[in-house]
Amino acid sequence: MACKILIVEDDSNIAKYILACLAVGNYEGEICEDGSRAVEKILGGGYDLVLLDVMLPGLDGFEVMERVRECQVPVIYLTAVQDVASKVRGLQSGAEDYIVKPFEVLELLARIDLVMKRHHKSETRFTYGDILLDTERHLVQKGEDRVSLSPKEFDVLAYFIRHQDIVISREMLLSAVWGYGFEGETRTVDTHVQQVRKKLGLQGRLVTVPTYGYRLLEREE
Repeated sequence: MACKILIVEDDSNIAKYILACLAVGNYEGEICEDGSRAVEKILGGGYDLVLLDVMLPGLDGFEVMERVRECQVPVIYLTAVQDVASKVRGLQSGAEDYIVKPFEVLELLARIDLVMKRHHKSETRFTYGDILLDTERHLVQKGEDRVSLSPKEFDVLAYFIRHQDIVISREMLLSAVWGYGFEGETRTVDTHVQQVRKKLGLQGRLVTVPTYGYRLLEREE
């Protein structure tokens, strides 16, 4: 079952954009445009994460946080308010993260993934066609056959399955799988992607985007 995320945002266009971003990461989103109503929804339970704007009608984001802190639902501020004092206030209030608009889709999903993992709320089983990937057991199967992947090949496959039909640059994959401090070359990415493609029979599905990176075509239902 997909994690359910409450989007507290009064700009309908931005809220819909965030909703579309969450769909890319296989998250279920719900929009709330008012701070007071957001408090009622959060206290009512049922959400795994809250994406919270600061400037809201009713109650602002900081006031919302004060009223729901005891619920222990993880909160990420997602706001255009970018002064240092506001960032510090947001993080000191108990929020997991503070993201300033505008943001990239993959950056938002990466931040959400980290919070979900910290709170043990991320999904552990994913499928792509006849491929099953179990992150908890570190298992990959194609049909009935188990496929042996190195730890990094496993992480590469997991990243593509979580972000289907998005063009992923080599640099983004390096950062996501090897870490921002990794000093290796992008050839490392190419080698691992080629192995994943070969071992899982993803020719024609895990495609190369010339001069940029790769894309795992969305699976056919």
